Order: sequence, then structure tokens, then C-alpha cells
Amino acid sequence: MNRWSHSHAHAFGSFNALVREGLVVASRRNVLKASLGGIAGLSLPRLLQAREPISQGGLGAPKGKSVILLWMTGGPSQIDTWDPKPDRPIQNRGPFGVTSTALPGVFICEHLPKQAAMLDRFTLIRSVDAKFSNHEPNMVLQTGNLDAEPRTNPEAPRFPSIGSIVAKHHGANRPGLPPYVGFYRSRSHIAFGGYLGQQYDPFPGNLAAKLPVYDLVGNDTGKKSDGEMFQLAKGLSFERIQNRRQLLKDLDQMRRDIDQTETMSAMDSHHQQAYELLLGKETRQAFDLAQESDKTTERYGSHLWCQQALLARRLVEAGSAFVTLDLSYHTASGTWDNHGDNIPPYGGISKGLKPLLPLFDHLLTTLVSDLEERGKLDDVLVIAMGEFGRTPMMGTQESTDGRDHWPNLMSMALAGGGLKHGQVIGQSDKEGAYVRERVVKPGDIAATIYRFFGVPLETQYTDASGRPRNIVDHGEPIRELGM
Repeated sequence: MNRWSHSHAHAFGSFNALVREGLVVASRRNVLKASLGGIAGLSLPRLLQAREPISQGGLGAPKGKSVILLWMTGGPSQIDTWDPKPDRPIQNRGPFGVTSTALPGVFICEHLPKQAAMLDRFTLIRSVDAKFSNHEPNMVLQTGNLDAEPRTNPEAPRFPSIGSIVAKHHGANRPGLPPYVGFYRSRSHIAFGGYLGQQYDPFPGNLAAKLPVYDLVGNDTGKKSDGEMFQLAKGLSFERIQNRRQLLKDLDQMRRDIDQTETMSAMDSHHQQAYELLLGKETRQAFDLAQESDKTTERYGSHLWCQQALLARRLVEAGSAFVTLDLSYHTASGTWDNHGDNIPPYGGISKGLKPLLPLFDHLLTTLVSDLEERGKLDDVLVIAMGEFGRTPMMGTQESTDGRDHWPNLMSMALAGGGLKHGQVIGQSDKEGAYVRERVVKPGDIAATIYRFFGVPLETQYTDASGRPRNIVDHGEPIRELGM
């Protein structure tokens, strides 16, 4: 089975890119079938129809703004990354040392030396209250809503992700590009459109790009995914689809002659946008790493996560507004879920977390530096976080070297977006267990992102019962960032 295969329904299921009854079929019968449903099926034109007010000015949200969310699936340890406790006993402080940073008096984990050297371009938040957050699915932090915890609230999967809200109320920065893109190992790792509708689900970037294939524990198999979203059946070229498009126009003209309303004219524009999104040069090129120079490709590196980071940069540069990278090998709870070496497959702190940190350090700093050098950093907000922190004391679940889930406190990092950086916000207690100063909640993170995009914080959506719901759940923009 393909590593990205999944059985759930999503907004792009009607593409049937590899099925001989969809877009790829060369027979006249199936081209006629495609004409009745639209060249990409009805879901994508409807998606674009729903977004039309945005492209026509909508809320007047500032264009050119983007977010890249580096989602550390499983929940990274705050103590062993951004909030070390070097003076505490080893059971608390863990096995790692610390390193000084570009911010005087601020120390972070010794295995993040590149970020330490440029911490003046970052903000660390050491006081995030992640209570109620859980994983599989990872909803609370990615929606900003405390009720979005499916294990306790059956309604939780319907809460829209922050990326979906941005897709609806801000849209893509360039027509023809998907506004919200997700590279995900499992559907349970990221949040979807929920009440907003499947048209605001993330565009599955992992199906659109050719990427190295890793197994569940992080070994490179030597294979590459084929970017099946843009693959056509043998013998059917983009040029042949262009020719068949004329048939669609002829059929639509006949339907328009019958249609006495303006419905057909309206749908024409949405089908055109659907065509451009699927087959347009801009989208295909944004997902094509072969367009990058050898120097840039080598700079990022060949690892799957680094290749996805480079794709994220390409996508925001091309016009996508929100890109989420699921930094996990495993399809279950996530590679950062470091319970202990005796608990496979993620290991504990020394054997599980330690190999991830230099890789993450390189990925994060390369992305930020590249954006800065290309003059894009002020327009792109980079956020790195997981769904919660880890217990202050090691030795959970009969392990001596792991840490359990700890939603009482977590740390996160931000860079770019034209915000105020070179600071540490908040403070934990001496053990790294609870917030001591300046609580930051999921709603505050969501409000900060919406303010960055110019989405009014009083914006609402409607749930299945017709009840209006606020996009911000008890939160406000983080003032220390200059919001």
C-alpha cells in the first residue's frame, strides 16, 4: 500500500487521478462524463466558488501573508528543547546539556546550536497552557479551541482548523494556488475544514509532490513517491487534455442555451479555476523540486522533512497562505511522542528525541534563513510546536528515560511575519511543570495568526445546528509580538 494512502473522504476524492473513470481516461465516453461533473469533479469548482468573494476583495485582508506550521507530532519535551533546567537533578533536567544563545542569559538545549546562534530572530514562548489538548487526532492547538478534543467531545472533529479559517477568510495569495496545504503522514495528525465544509480541507501536498519514502521508524527506503495528484494515465498528456477541454466548452455552451439563469456562466469561472489548480503551470511548478537549484536543494538536504520544508517555502512564495508540515514518520501518535526506550517505536529522550533535534535544528534555521535571504521572512510567519509538553520527571510507564504527556505546559518557537522577535515570552516554574508567569492559551495563538492575516477576530461560522460560533475561543493576540 502507498505510504500516503488513506480511506477517509476528503474534498479531492472526486479527482480520481489514477482511476480509469475520472480525469485520466482517454475515451470520449469518460470525457463526456467528466464534462457533466466538471473537469475536476464538482468539489473543486464548489471550493473555488465558495472562495470567490475573497478573490474579489472580500474582507480586505492583506495579501502576501503566509504561515508555515512545523507540527512536531507527538508533543516535544519542553525541558529537552527550549526550556532547559540545567540546575535540577538529572531525573528532572534530563540527559542533555545546554548552550548559550544570541540572547544574553538565555540557554536552550545543546542539540539546537544553529537556532541558538540566531535566536535573536526567534521568539520562544515557555508558558503555553495546553490543557485539554491530546493527539490522534491533534485538534486543540490546530484549531485554537479547547472543546476540539475528540476523545471527550464527539463534536470536536467538526471544529475547523486555523488553516481552514484562513483559507476561507483570507484565501490564497495568488489565484490558482491552494490556500491551505498539508503534508501529512496521517489524517489524525492535522485538523481539517469541519463545519466550514470539505472545500476548506487542506490540499494534500504529500500526494502532489515527489518525495523520499520513509518507513514508520524513520528509515529512508530509497524510493520516491510519484506525486500521483498530477499523474496522468499512460498516453494522456496535458496537451491532450487541452484538446478535450474544447469538448467541455461545446457541451457547456449547449447547457447554457438551455439554462435561462446565470448559473452556467458562474460555474464556468469555477471550472476554469479548478482546471488551473490541477493542471496550471504555477501549481505544478510549486510542487516540483526539480525547479530548485542544486545549491538550494543541497542546502536543505535530502531528508524527507527538509524536502517538505523546501516545498513549503516554494508554496508560500508561489501564493499559498497556510502550509502545515506533519513532522512524523509514524502514522500513530507521532515521532515526538518519546515515552521511553522500552516503548517502541519512538524511544525515550536519549535514543528517541536526540536524533530528531539536529535534524529539526537544521530544518528550522535553514527555512528561516532562506526566507530571510529571499526577502520573504517579514511576510511568512514560521511556527514550530506540538500538541503538548512532556512530564518534568523522566521514568514514566516503567521506563527510566522517557517522559509522558504533559498538557499543563509546553514551549514553542516563532520567527518571521514582521513580528517582534529576539525575546522569550513567559516563564515556567523551577521544574518545568507549570506556568509561572504569562499564560499563553491555544486561543491566543489562533488570535495572533488571524490578526497577522487580517481576519477580524469577531468572525463567526455556523455549526450543523445553525448556531454561530466564534473563530477565537477565549483568546487575544499575543501583545509581546507587537500584535
